[in-house]
Amino acid sequence: MSVDPPSSGRPTGPPSGPLSGPSQPPSGGGPPSEPPSGGGKEPEPRRPWWGSVPRVAIIATAVVAAVVLAVVLSRPDNGGTGASDGGTSTSSGEVFLQPAADTGPDEFTESTAQEDSSASPVTPSGDTESAPQNAVRGVNGDAPGLYGGTRNVASCDVEKQIKYFEDAPDKERAFASVVRIQPSEVPAYLRSLTPVQLRMDTRVTNHGYKNGAPTSYQAVLQAGTAVLVDDRGVPRVRCACGNPLSPPVAQQSAPKTTGKAWPGYKSSNVVMVTPAPRPVDEFVMCEPDGEWFKREAGDTGNKDHKTKKPDKPSPSASVTTPTAPTDSTSSQPPTSEPPTSDTDTSGPTTDEPPSSDTQQPPPDSNTDNNTGSDTGGGTTEQAPAS
Repeated sequence: MSVDPPSSGRPTGPPSGPLSGPSQPPSGGGPPSEPPSGGGKEPEPRRPWWGSVPRVAIIATAVVAAVVLAVVLSRPDNGGTGASDGGTSTSSGEVFLQPAADTGPDEFTESTAQEDSSASPVTPSGDTESAPQNAVRGVNGDAPGLYGGTRNVASCDVEKQIKYFEDAPDKERAFASVVRIQPSEVPAYLRSLTPVQLRMDTRVTNHGYKNGAPTSYQAVLQAGTAVLVDDRGVPRVRCACGNPLSPPVAQQSAPKTTGKAWPGYKSSNVVMVTPAPRPVDEFVMCEPDGEWFKREAGDTGNKDHKTKKPDKPSPSASVTTPTAPTDSTSSQPPTSEPPTSDTDTSGPTTDEPPSSDTQQPPPDSNTDNNTGSDTGGGTTEQAPAS
């Protein structure tokens, strides 16, 4: 039975296809995209991550900070004192030239030097062969003519030095930490030393005082500088500033001198003092007028007496190559438990008075300042020539 369509021609039901839109899928072949939720507006194109202003600012700040940090960490004075503040770390290779009358940076005390730079300079004899760039010429601390001064006149006022430290206990503690004794032992230690003047430009490790702690830097002291030496002839205190001194530190390359050289300065004539093989009873010293006298170890000149000119008035020097410490023997005073401080936290105690044949080289507060050692007359405390 067939049914005819209505005669009106109007549809009587919903169309068979979709109500609107194309009847075929998009030419892309994929599913149609969902309409935007914002009422049919076209979506804005997404910016790349680096196009955001806040992100760019953050990245730029991080890059600048990294560059600044790299510059700071690569500076030679990082972790210590550098040229800007009068010191240098051992790794920087800088050696500061210090004239005899110059107080220098970061002094411990006011000057206690009692006479001008009157010692007659002398050129070391002996080895003149070409030395490695990081070597230095060594002279034994008991060599006649190594030191000079004026008979019956102390180059340094030891009692004045002691008074300065009594009035500045913080500095006294810092000084004691460098020489590895108790603060209460500082007066006796200073009185055990002998005041003299250098007759040769001498390489040392100088220790300053800054921000409540000792610093250290390599230095060459001009001939004529007043110092206090121990009973092995090794310089231990610089009288112009009260700074403790220790043997120079070996460096891996040729040092770079900083500061104005004085007339007559020649790097090949710079020496370091190596400990005498045994304690010195008397130092044979030269006066400015060429006369000779002897000064007892630990005496301030009261017992000075004339002596004849030595057979070899010019101390003999030998080229020394830097080496690492080989044992615990050195020419410094006996170790004692150091005071509580930021720079020294270890060390055995002793009730013995300070002498100069067993103490370890002082710790370096900045970097790896390791001095050499000596086992009796050898030359294993090394440093490069300036």
